[in-house]
Amino acid sequence: MRILVTGATGFIGSAFARLSLSHGHEIAGMMLPTETPPAHVPVSEKMNWLKGTLAELPWREIEKFSPEVCVHFAWIATPGVYLESPENEDYLRWSLDMVRRLRGIGTNHIVGVGTCIEYKITDAPLNEDRTPVDPTTLYSRCKNSLRETLAAEALRDGYSFCWGRIFYPYGVGEHPARLCSALIQKLGRGEKLVLKTPTSTKDYIYVEDLAAAILLTVEKKFTGTINWGTGVGISVRQIADQIAAMLGRPELVEDAQPPQVDPLGFVVADATKLHGLGWQAEHTLKRGLEKMLAAR
Repeated sequence: MRILVTGATGFIGSAFARLSLSHGHEIAGMMLPTETPPAHVPVSEKMNWLKGTLAELPWREIEKFSPEVCVHFAWIATPGVYLESPENEDYLRWSLDMVRRLRGIGTNHIVGVGTCIEYKITDAPLNEDRTPVDPTTLYSRCKNSLRETLAAEALRDGYSFCWGRIFYPYGVGEHPARLCSALIQKLGRGEKLVLKTPTSTKDYIYVEDLAAAILLTVEKKFTGTINWGTGVGISVRQIADQIAAMLGRPELVEDAQPPQVDPLGFVVADATKLHGLGWQAEHTLKRGLEKMLAAR
């Protein structure tokens, strides 16, 4: 399969590209003009690196590659910035323009990458068909608008469209400000850790398991909306305790008194559809954190 991957140098995009190559697919990976290919993506005659931006894509090279599928990861994702950045609206516009032009050159399967916070957050697992959509940030509203527009155009024009909602990825190579990396850094320095929202529970999925879920979705040519999550909720306290135990410093972790309320206090996937495709997580929390600690 010939797969165009936007955001192919990113945390998730590069894991997906690497796994896709190991399955024998041919990849055209988009990277910024200032970037170099990630070292963990192997050099291969089936790996084609294309330089450009979503605003100025290298269309001559893309047309030559003639992708059958596009998996669209590229989006603003900087922690502390991305949720309300005005750039989200640019990414929405660029994404629509890209997909419409890809359709014009014969790309018949589009896989959009959404977010679990498109859903209305409740205290129950989030289901693709039953949980209401209620995006509350500019990021999630733009993602949801992309989904709605492309789903309508796919229905009208007769092409295949999948929308996957990512939950909480973690793993080697993630941004240092993300939860697991931040906790590892602080506990590794022997600093006291006071958890503001210890009971906050999310669906954490190791990045290699996430890449496998996305690739399986592509290979099965799944259409419609699907959750890319494990179906298992893990609290902040559980993560902190696991890391502290591995480092031999359990006494460093304590809860804030009183703890704060997290408006996103329970964000866990109903993973029935994904499991129905045959996917199973290969990483427990402990195994994933062991890999992160080993890579420090």
